[in-house]
Order: sequence, then C-alpha cells, then structure tokens
Amino acid sequence: MNDLPLWVTIPSTLLLVLSGTMTLIGSAGLLRFRRFYSRMHAVTLGNTMGAGCVVLTSVLVASTLAHRPVLHELLIIMFLVIVSPVTAILLMQAGLRRDARRPVSDD
Repeated sequence: MNDLPLWVTIPSTLLLVLSGTMTLIGSAGLLRFRRFYSRMHAVTLGNTMGAGCVVLTSVLVASTLAHRPVLHELLIIMFLVIVSPVTAILLMQAGLRRDARRPVSDD
C-alpha cells in the first residue's frame, strides 16, 4: 500500500470535508427554500463546488502517487462547470413554461 505524505494528506482531507459540507449545504437548500427556482440554485452550486473539491483532491493524490503532474482529471471540473448551469437553465425554463400554463391563484 502506498502511504501519502502528511503534506498531501492534510489538504486532501480538508478538501474532502469541504466537499461534503458544500454538498450538504446545497442539499439542505432543497428543504429550506420553498420555490422551485431557489431550490435549483442551491443544488446547482452545492453540486458543482462539492464535486470540484473531490476532483481537486483526486488530482493532488494522483499526482503524488504518480510522481508527476496528473491534470487530466481537471477535464471533469470543466465538464461540470459547463453542464451544471446549462442543466439548471433548462430545468428553470421548463418550470417557467409550467407556471405559464397554470391559472393564476390568489395566494
């Protein structure tokens, strides 16, 4: 088994804890926010930032174990940064169209 040096283990652990915290906060937005549009915003940010921290941890650990820079995992972050907002926009547009078809009620 390969042992990681302390200078890699500590930042990796902190990034993984930060990742879990961001994802948990984003998921808590589903419970806290009432409107569909607010919920989409919270989940999109939590998902992107949480996954980004996991990928950065993976880059750090893989580069240390391979004894060379391993940067191809950064493509995952680029893909998430492009796809996650686009998906949120498409879901929000579907919500707007759904709301446009509903009759107006006096709340």
